Amino acid sequence: MPKLTSCIFTTHIKQLFILLFASNMLSACSENTSALQNAITFCSESNPGFFNPQLDTSSTTADASAHQIYDRLLEFNPSDGRIEPGLASSWLVSTDGLTYTFQLRRGVEFHTTTYFTPSRNFNADDVIFSFDRWRVSTHPFHDVNGGSYPYFDSLGLKQTIKDIKRINGYRIEITLYKPDSSFLANLATDFAVILSAEYGEHLLSFENPALIDTQPIGTGPYKFVEYRQNQYIRFSRHHEYTLSTSNNEHLIFDITPKSSLRMAKLITGECDAVAFPSQSDLEVIVEREELTLLEKPGLNVGFWAFNTSKAPFNNPKVRHALALAIDKTSLLDAVYLGHASRAKSLVPSASWAYQDDAQEIGYNPVRARELLSEAGIPSNFTMDVWAMPVKRAYNPNAMKMAQLIKRYLADVGVTVNIVSYDWNIFRENLTRGIHDSVLIGWNADNGDPDNFYRPLLTCDAIPSGTNRAMWCNEEYDELIQKALLSDNFEERKVLYKAANKLIFKDTPLVPIAHAFEYQAVRANIKGMQINPFGGIRFDQVERLP
Repeated sequence: MPKLTSCIFTTHIKQLFILLFASNMLSACSENTSALQNAITFCSESNPGFFNPQLDTSSTTADASAHQIYDRLLEFNPSDGRIEPGLASSWLVSTDGLTYTFQLRRGVEFHTTTYFTPSRNFNADDVIFSFDRWRVSTHPFHDVNGGSYPYFDSLGLKQTIKDIKRINGYRIEITLYKPDSSFLANLATDFAVILSAEYGEHLLSFENPALIDTQPIGTGPYKFVEYRQNQYIRFSRHHEYTLSTSNNEHLIFDITPKSSLRMAKLITGECDAVAFPSQSDLEVIVEREELTLLEKPGLNVGFWAFNTSKAPFNNPKVRHALALAIDKTSLLDAVYLGHASRAKSLVPSASWAYQDDAQEIGYNPVRARELLSEAGIPSNFTMDVWAMPVKRAYNPNAMKMAQLIKRYLADVGVTVNIVSYDWNIFRENLTRGIHDSVLIGWNADNGDPDNFYRPLLTCDAIPSGTNRAMWCNEEYDELIQKALLSDNFEERKVLYKAANKLIFKDTPLVPIAHAFEYQAVRANIKGMQINPFGGIRFDQVERLP
């Protein structure tokens, strides 16, 4: 190891051990949830918005609910991405691609908790209740807790589904207005969870429907017990869980926003696994025998999006100039530390739609200044760059990246204000569209390239808040819709290639990186996998003696 690297590594170890002491002091002063016997403790990084991923595309909400509390009709195999049976044991698709018939599992029990005892098992009524909540505006729960369903709205699924029909108690039929080659994949995402219709009726009878998303009931491997904001979430094992699961009696989310403190808790054994280990901690994890580092190429993209609904960012020439002003190579080196690949388009190389020869905006500050001048941008122009306050695989340090971009833009006569908020407020303000530009990204919810192209840049995705560029281009939307109508990969590749040309020409955003995903766990924790298609899963995780 080079001398400088060794010095930095040693300093980092010392800092961690200082945090170990602080962590132990804090543990002595707070309720020790990890004292529960046969428990897995996960150090998460922030509070969930709700305990229902229908309402929120944040990975924090998905981690805390999607695979702990709920199941879906279909599931992704986290190893190979294949669609597998979930609450639906089998399904048939009509030859015209418009009718999907699902046979449902029998004997699936909902959670029995201190606040609700179900009187029946899962059936077709629960599927219809769950799907109609986000697709039917007159549903009694549609407007509960905000009435926003960003994932489904971004894909226009309400306009895709024509009807959902109950054939009998354990068979449903979904008909579409038009074929959608990504439909089954969307039913397997974190957001397509199945709620309890009976619980919904129970809450309506007590005139307290909002509890459906804060005191949840599902069929998943763990049932909700308790949540204390900024402290912890407790779950207990669902002993009647239909699918295979581990033998842990308890699951605890220890909410620890500071990355270095999460790492300290992992080393002391207070946590069995941690969210988003920092790039600087990866070497520490590899060096320590009691820790294991899991690694997987990520289906993600980190990008810099411009708010095209605001002047002067509604001018493609201005957006192109700003893109020319930054050196992506230096951003990759400084922020990702060699743990990401350069992004040429929205989709990573792991996708069958990846285009190796996609056009890419290079670093050219001279041309950037020329374009800004042509667009009438004065030399004292000031803009905001919003930086996420949380770490994500697609951008592990948005603040550092914003600082680098600030220096680059200063070289072309643009002054940058760096803006950040609490994560929930940050996301709310982004949806309101008050930003100039933002450093953010996207983790794929399924392996279909549509999961990048549609939620990130179509017109329908603006109201839902997933289109951070607020960009609406009819030609782009038409290409994406045509790709959905075909199940031929080669035909779809041609259409996505044309979409890439439009993105390059109009520059609503600058793709920066496709990052590797990492998970740090204690060496005696087995069964942990990186889920490339959504929230973390603990159904197969257990601690060995």
